[in-house]
Amino acid sequence: MKIAAVSDDGYNISQHFGRAPYYVVLTVENGVIVNKEQRSKTGHHTFAAHEAHEMAPGERHGFDAGSQSRHASMADTISDCQVLLAGGMGWGAYESLKGYNIEPIVTDVENIYKAVELYLKGKLPNLMDRLH
Repeated sequence: MKIAAVSDDGYNISQHFGRAPYYVVLTVENGVIVNKEQRSKTGHHTFAAHEAHEMAPGERHGFDAGSQSRHASMADTISDCQVLLAGGMGWGAYESLKGYNIEPIVTDVENIYKAVELYLKGKLPNLMDRLH
């Protein structure tokens, strides 16, 4: 199993999926982390030149075609992962990841290793109130 975490520094989980410049990908076998790698991640810094989409009344952030295309490019980098850990993200990104068979988990645990340990024990809650 591979678990990805968005990160700004390679050690802690970033507070926002779209703004983090890296993924830290941990490979887990029989409950033990056997490999760690860092991958560059597209995100707000990559897409800064794109115009913001005007949302219609009641429309949720991140569901327009442009956002979905950007989410696809972010998911492609971790297409071999089953789980993504983030400190926060938009609803559109959350739903997009699920569509790529990646389980998004939004957490307030900062340390990547601690979050993975809790996830593997089934004790890492998915904090849906951190979605925007």
